[in-house]
Formats: sequence, C-alpha cells, structure tokens
Amino acid sequence: MKCIFCNNTETKVVDSRESEDLTRRRRECLICQKRFTTYERAEDPQVYIIKKDNRRELYNRGKLKGGILKACEKRPISLEKIDIGINKIESKLRTLENNEIQSKLLGEEVAKMLKQLDKVAYIRFASVYREFEDIGDFKKEIQILSKRRG
Repeated sequence: MKCIFCNNTETKVVDSRESEDLTRRRRECLICQKRFTTYERAEDPQVYIIKKDNRRELYNRGKLKGGILKACEKRPISLEKIDIGINKIESKLRTLENNEIQSKLLGEEVAKMLKQLDKVAYIRFASVYREFEDIGDFKKEIQILSKRRG
C-alpha cells in the first residue's frame, strides 16, 4: 500500500477492524511515520442481471446505489445505512449458485431493504419498479403498508 503523504510503498497495518463487507485498516508509513486509513471491500459479485427485455448486464454497484439514492432523495436516511443495505444485497447475490439473475429478484431485494429503512423511499422505488399506472396503485400499496404496520 502506498503512503498517501510521501508515496512510499512500505507501510504497516497498525489496526484492523472488520464489519459486514468492509475492512478498515489504520496504516503507518515506515518512512514519514504518518498514519492514514484505508477501506477494503470485496469485489462486486460477478453476476449478470437479466433485464425485462432479456438483455444481460453485468451487475453494477454504482447503478444500484444511484437508483436507491433517487428513491431516498430528501429523506432522513444516512449514506451509511444505504451502503449497509447494498452490502447485504450483494452478500445475498454472492451466495446464489447461478451467476445470472432476473432483474425482478434484485428489485425485490431492494424493495425489501427500503421497506425496512423508510416507507416513503419504498413507495417511491415501488412506483417506478412496479410501474404504477395511476393513483389507485399507490393507494393499494399504501394500504398494504398500513395493514402490516398495525
């Protein structure tokens, strides 16, 4: 690992902490003695998403996160919680035996995560993902959410 201060390649790990899919390492440069932090995450799963029109697209964390962020816009949800949710979805993708999955499965996983995180973000996502056509579709989904709550 290169020191971010002096570009020296000799560093040592002073502390290491692991969480769900992320490893945080505190490093010290052996030349300038300055410390810095690095984060390591497992590579994106090598999974192909089969779209509704049967096109295959390599899974892209950035694209998934962008869609989730759109649903969560102006909602009190931290980026940390969103990243934790995405990490859980990716962990599930890694456990699948098949490296090709229907976009519907991925969408359902995102919907589940958003439903737990924020009901408004969930409704926003569901309206696009499930292609709501009119106010009646919104009403049905809100009624379902209300019944589960009470």
